[in-house]
Amino acid sequence: MNNSVIGAAASLGALQQKLDILAGNIANVNTTGYKRKSAVFEDILTNIQPHEQSFLQPGRRSPLGYTQGWGARVVAQQLDMAQGAMQQTDIPTDVAIAGNALFEVRSGGSIDSARAFTRQGAFQLKPTDQGDRLLTTNSGYPVVANVDGQEDFIRVPNGYEMIIAADGTITARLPNGTEQVELGKLKLVQVTKPELLQAVADNLYGVPSNVNVQDVVADIQASPETTGGVSVRQGFTEQSNVNLTDEIADLVNVQRAYQLSARALSSGDQMMQMATNLRG
Repeated sequence: MNNSVIGAAASLGALQQKLDILAGNIANVNTTGYKRKSAVFEDILTNIQPHEQSFLQPGRRSPLGYTQGWGARVVAQQLDMAQGAMQQTDIPTDVAIAGNALFEVRSGGSIDSARAFTRQGAFQLKPTDQGDRLLTTNSGYPVVANVDGQEDFIRVPNGYEMIIAADGTITARLPNGTEQVELGKLKLVQVTKPELLQAVADNLYGVPSNVNVQDVVADIQASPETTGGVSVRQGFTEQSNVNLTDEIADLVNVQRAYQLSARALSSGDQMMQMATNLRG
């Protein structure tokens, strides 16, 4: 009886975490660049309980014993990096990635601050004290680019239009087209171990402090001329890759499993109460 109570209680906790993950996916079904999360489960403990030797009869095919489980737990949240649908906005600061890649940003105000990554390309040009405009996310995190062979931020001079090519090259051009200045190339990274990438604030992803960033992401170059290669599309945003139908179906299954575990917990408690009453 104690075993059933322990297993049911442990499973209830894991299923509650799964429900929270599903709720987050459903809430972000319309969030630009959002990547759905999934829960990774594992058994807490599984052991084999032996039967009496007298149970071993001629012709018996099943093993002499039964498996006893102690519930399950959530050990990780994994990101689904599948491509979301592209939506054309015709806004120059909206940028989307076609293919498996992420934009790199800095969570602080300097290029030496912590690295973070995102698929949300709804960028903006933020005026600075230097008289130019800094390319940032809609939450204010500066976007990283390769400028003259070094990592730096993109600064667009006032009065210039920003043009982004399919390979990520950024140029500033006067509206009349008489002058054009190359500003750099958007830095793109590819996820090699998505199970180690963690979601942080403002639709950003980061790497735990005890993990080497190079083991999780790798620098890549956009290759729009290659079939299946990564390309950058200006004037587009990538929509969430959450499929609402799949999430609702999964939600129903998890709710039923939760109800079953709650019923098992209640039954185990009632059996323990009956045993207590019989002992007087």
